[in-house]
Amino acid sequence: MQEKIIILDFGSQYTQLIARRVREINVYCEIHPFNNCPEMDETVKGVILSGSPYSVRDDDAPKPDLTAIKGKMPLLGVCYGAQYLSQFYGGEVQPSKTREYGRANLHYVDTTSELLTNVSDHSQVWMSHGDTIVNLPEGYKIIASTKDVKVAAYKVESEQTYGMQFHPEVYHSTEGTQILKNFVVGVCGCTQDWTPDSFVETTVQELKDKLGNDKVVLGLSGGVDSTVAGVLLHKAIGKNLTCIFVDNGLLRKNEFEAVLDSYKHMGLNVIGVDAKKEFLSELDGVSDPETKRKIIGRVFIEVFDAEAHKIQDVKWLAQGTIYPDVIESVSVNGPSATIKSHHNVGGLPEEMNLKVVEPLNLLFKDEVRRVGRAMGIDENLLGRHPFPGPGLAIRILGDITAEKVALLQEVDHIFIQGLKDNNLYDQVWQAGAMLLPVQSVGVMGDERTYEKVVALRAVTSTDGMTADWVHLPYDFLAKVSNDIINKVKGVNRVVYDISSKPPATIEWE
Repeated sequence: MQEKIIILDFGSQYTQLIARRVREINVYCEIHPFNNCPEMDETVKGVILSGSPYSVRDDDAPKPDLTAIKGKMPLLGVCYGAQYLSQFYGGEVQPSKTREYGRANLHYVDTTSELLTNVSDHSQVWMSHGDTIVNLPEGYKIIASTKDVKVAAYKVESEQTYGMQFHPEVYHSTEGTQILKNFVVGVCGCTQDWTPDSFVETTVQELKDKLGNDKVVLGLSGGVDSTVAGVLLHKAIGKNLTCIFVDNGLLRKNEFEAVLDSYKHMGLNVIGVDAKKEFLSELDGVSDPETKRKIIGRVFIEVFDAEAHKIQDVKWLAQGTIYPDVIESVSVNGPSATIKSHHNVGGLPEEMNLKVVEPLNLLFKDEVRRVGRAMGIDENLLGRHPFPGPGLAIRILGDITAEKVALLQEVDHIFIQGLKDNNLYDQVWQAGAMLLPVQSVGVMGDERTYEKVVALRAVTSTDGMTADWVHLPYDFLAKVSNDIINKVKGVNRVVYDISSKPPATIEWE
């Protein structure tokens, strides 16, 4: 049985980051809402309580039931978690005299504490809280302090229970990973055996056991998640997997042919479906972004369903769902507010009467890439930028025509190829071009022009939840702009988007 750490989530923006740090130590962990705690069986080696936007003094503050945990197994409270373990068990938490936010340095470190082994005296940590612990319960001992925060970390003397008011999971806590390793390996005794290779071995065996000799159909998109899911399934069931790759007419230039060719070289059984006419016909005259998404989702289901029914005796639909999608659907406050609906195959199981298999639903995006590398998938596929399901439909603001798609494909191709040629592609998490619904005055030769404007977008991110715009070199932007205007008829102005997420989103629609 796979040993694991359980993270109880109180709604912190950093909860997923705690999980990522633990997994980087090759220890498997799961995030669960604080009010839906899983059974503490023998596979659970320890529990981490996350931070929270709440104050422990709020009437509606999250109050977990720790009866089966505290004093019975290793427990670490982070920020809100630490304050809860103090306040609820007899200590006192009060509003900070000054808001404690940002970098701080430890002035006292008890290096005899197992949690703080190999942590230096003036280690930098990251504070982010409006409350502070002013009195600890009886039997709690301070093990770290900063200049302004007396109780930066503590231990319950008779238990393997710890708390810290700073965030070890963020990069600004320079020895945060060491502290988390001290907890999950030193205190909890985890063996660090959760690696990409072990995941492949375990998952392939589980898929063999679950699927047996059943037939499975998978919708490929050309993206990292569906590709890695396809290869995992192929390892498990071979010819019983059929992959369907639909060309919705909204892909990048030459992408349909290039991706099909890549898959064939990998030995996957892939059916390519040219459905450009169906999608563009249904989108004719539609400008509203959400309506576009819904149409694309519906037509995709219709096309995919028709192709899947040509395969005899299919029992399962495979999906490339990854862990952030799973967490989102069971979050503390229920599913988060929908910023925009996304094209996926969520409507298919009901329509096709299929069972669903999701071989990647335990992994974050960077872990999916590492698993792909462990299976020898080509780096050109693994390194591909994310691309939205609705494709260029949400990068063409306003109505969609075949002419606009062709124009934007050319612009996008010049931009993306330019990033690759200048060794910038791998420094960018996602990039693309937007066709704006405005025209701009320009001059070409001696003639006045009135043509289209395109916006270029490039961002850095870890998982798309937040993103910063990339400071691409001016010389590069100047050359790309010049190439686009000179080579793409109908465009006379190029702008570069310097908005971050939040408040902007990565896509424009």
